[in-house]
Amino acid sequence: MCDACCTIPPGPRIGRAQFLKLIGAGAAAAALPGAAFAGTAAAAPRSVPGAGAEGAGPLLVDNVRGYTVTRGGRLRRFSRMLVTPGGKVAALDPGAVRDVRRLDGRGRVLLPGLHDAHGHLWGIGALAVQLDLAGTRSLQEAMDRLAAYAVAHPEQTWIQGRGWNEVVWGLGRLPTAQDLDAVVSDRPVWLVRVDGHAGVANSQALRLSGVTADTPDPAGGQIVRDASGAATGVFVDAAKAFVASQLPEPTLEDVRDRALAAQTRLNAVGLTSVSDAGTSADGVVVLRQLASAGDLTLRLNAFLDYEAFTEIGADARTDSYAEDMLRIRTVKLYMDGALGSHGAALIEPYSDRPSAKGLLQMEPAELNRRVEVILRGGYQAAVHAIGDLGNRVVLDAYERGFSAVGDQGLRHRIEHAQIIALDDIPRFKRLGIIASMQPVHATDDMNMAETRVGPDRIKGGYAWRSLLDQGSVVASGSDFPVSSENPFDGLHAAVTRTDREGKPSGGWYPEQAMTPVEALRSFTVDAAYAAHQEKVLGGLEPGKWADFILLDTDPFDLPAGRALWQTEVLQTWVAGHRVGEYGAL
Repeated sequence: MCDACCTIPPGPRIGRAQFLKLIGAGAAAAALPGAAFAGTAAAAPRSVPGAGAEGAGPLLVDNVRGYTVTRGGRLRRFSRMLVTPGGKVAALDPGAVRDVRRLDGRGRVLLPGLHDAHGHLWGIGALAVQLDLAGTRSLQEAMDRLAAYAVAHPEQTWIQGRGWNEVVWGLGRLPTAQDLDAVVSDRPVWLVRVDGHAGVANSQALRLSGVTADTPDPAGGQIVRDASGAATGVFVDAAKAFVASQLPEPTLEDVRDRALAAQTRLNAVGLTSVSDAGTSADGVVVLRQLASAGDLTLRLNAFLDYEAFTEIGADARTDSYAEDMLRIRTVKLYMDGALGSHGAALIEPYSDRPSAKGLLQMEPAELNRRVEVILRGGYQAAVHAIGDLGNRVVLDAYERGFSAVGDQGLRHRIEHAQIIALDDIPRFKRLGIIASMQPVHATDDMNMAETRVGPDRIKGGYAWRSLLDQGSVVASGSDFPVSSENPFDGLHAAVTRTDREGKPSGGWYPEQAMTPVEALRSFTVDAAYAAHQEKVLGGLEPGKWADFILLDTDPFDLPAGRALWQTEVLQTWVAGHRVGEYGAL
């Protein structure tokens, strides 16, 4: 699986002039290109009501089993942590302290707040108001959910949802407009596949798309057709725009509500930081407003989509806005599609579909041009690549761009890096490319990945150990809502290479597993490093923000019969403020 592939912005499209008006920057932004947001103060994150340790003065978090990973990759244990009044770590295991507030951890485990290196804030926020098909085990179960949702939401002019997976359903085919029509035919329906790279429309939505048997496939996309050439209702990758362009446009208030719904859900699983893999100009406006008001309880490293970069890149760029609550200095590009929908670009044909090699989302020459523009603009590039051809083309583009203008010291990334030709793995190290990977994709995809690429190419698939052993940085995430946003699912997959049921026994290609310390590092220190935030986030060291979580289980000393994914978060803290409480200590 991989990538929500949000080619349509989360809210209304806005240009540079409107952007500057909405953020109140005006002439100041024009006078300070590239630093419009820099140095702006903001209120502290809002605390949950009744937080017993809130107040003025230093905070002593006492009586905990604390763990953090050092910059050198070693596990540091501690039992007490002193937090400054400003919300930063003052000391681990301090000596005698006076005049402090005290939080009794009651022997619970304390970890640094976890950082998802690649998620989709707007996608998971939309699930608060859209149909969620994640976890459905059959077409019938999905259609039952659709029917119930339609009855519960008669006011919606369109029904939108996501999360279906025909492989898990065992359907043997893709769903069709006819499947949806049998449940809802009185209004348009648009349901996106779990990986975000395909969607199915009912007949009403298909008519609104304007697609006919004579409509050609767009570059980088496919209109799935039946034997007669008629569209079945399924659109892959770039072809999704036929339907997506017809969807009702959310307002800025809708975008704000989605951001707040997303951060509440993400804080609850122990995430205090997220690198959001695709934000448009309207999203930047909303995040800036929320950060200024102290309404963000989740630190966000927001990747601009390419359209937003070309429109507002010089005005939006900031390494730290609102006390490190918001960073905007990365641009997201897409090179290919997803493995599940046969859209990942491969050097040789798919093993289970010899007529297909996947879909490049742009010509290599255009990728080369965009990468160089991003480098010259002083931004970090983060390019989605799944297949071995996709990864190779991106590595080639980086090599050309670095030769032309240098890498600017900005730690460029490949997002997902799922199937890599063995000869290309050393290039990650040589070029200094960060592998932004999602451990849960391995266990989500193991039901079809080797079928897609065969036993030889899979040796370069989900190859965390190969990358780590050569000294490459692996920053872990989940790609939510494509996969579970719970980082303990990702930690479990990274260490065991098994699903929640412990299958397969011994792990799927277990030689590529991480150690528990490596896994924690990939969700903390290295995720922060990939976001250029390692000096302020990622570990609990003096001078860094006191972002931490309290847990019911020790991930380094699991009780018998207890799996890492079963870990429950009891409290979440950001900058020394409790932002979520989910269970008793």
